[in-house]
Amino acid sequence: MTANKAAGSSDLRIGLVQMSCGDAVLRNIDTAETAVRTAVAQNAQVICLQELFATQYFCQSEDSGRFDLAEEIPGPTTRRFSNVARELGVVLVVPLFERRAAGVYHNSAVVLDATGEICGVYRKMHIPDDPQFYEKYYFAPGDQGYSVFETAFARISVLICWDQWYPEAARLAALRGAQVIFYPTAIGWTANEPTSVRLQQQDAWRTVQRSHAIANGVYVASVNRVGKEVLGDEPESLEFWRQSFICDPTGSVIAEANGTTDEVLIADCDVKIIEEQRRMWPFLRDRRVDTYGELSERYIDSVTFRPESSNS
Repeated sequence: MTANKAAGSSDLRIGLVQMSCGDAVLRNIDTAETAVRTAVAQNAQVICLQELFATQYFCQSEDSGRFDLAEEIPGPTTRRFSNVARELGVVLVVPLFERRAAGVYHNSAVVLDATGEICGVYRKMHIPDDPQFYEKYYFAPGDQGYSVFETAFARISVLICWDQWYPEAARLAALRGAQVIFYPTAIGWTANEPTSVRLQQQDAWRTVQRSHAIANGVYVASVNRVGKEVLGDEPESLEFWRQSFICDPTGSVIAEANGTTDEVLIADCDVKIIEEQRRMWPFLRDRRVDTYGELSERYIDSVTFRPESSNS
């Protein structure tokens, strides 16, 4: 089976696979492949899986045995989905726990073109360290920058979860020509967070990503996992807040998951409106690139401005 829309068309149909994950890796991978095929049956051309989709979210605690979950790129999961991409004629974004070398691991995503070939690999740049999100223990930060991948159907960028809070990352992806920024994600609530805090966090999560779409004139597609996950005998679970969504360059949400179950989310994107939107709101044109040098600083100590006193 081959995706129906031709490469180079201004029409782009994308798909997101929101799914729950169990402790059986092969079953998770089977579920993901089935969902990919469901998306293709709805004529999706570029399909993105969620962060670390092959496993439960293992970063809830520090356990050296979990490094055994990592695999090389290319490896068994890459090869399997490469065959799927080639068979179906679609582009796939496949997030993985990457073993780069002995003792060097990354939270990564492989971009597979419609031929099944690897377009490239993105390695998560911003690595969190919070209760039940102990990613710094497992992952080295990415060192390849913010890449844009020229695929059969669109120029896409992939940023992963914690990356989605950083406007600098989205900006650099847009400046390199991305038409769609995909955010594979594993974000949720810890057990002790009250409802008011949960709603506040979720609203902030959606708001910041919609802002990236507006500020950069691009499509943004965020795919989160769903369900509660408890690892082994750990006392608390994480409840992933699902709510995968896709928004257009105006920040308008054009597709969103129902929020409670596994779901394949599909949206039509017209890349021509990127040009139109940037003409109306020319943020890239009006950037004062000569004034942004201090963005490379960790922090800038504030200085109170005191005007020079005039001689009277």
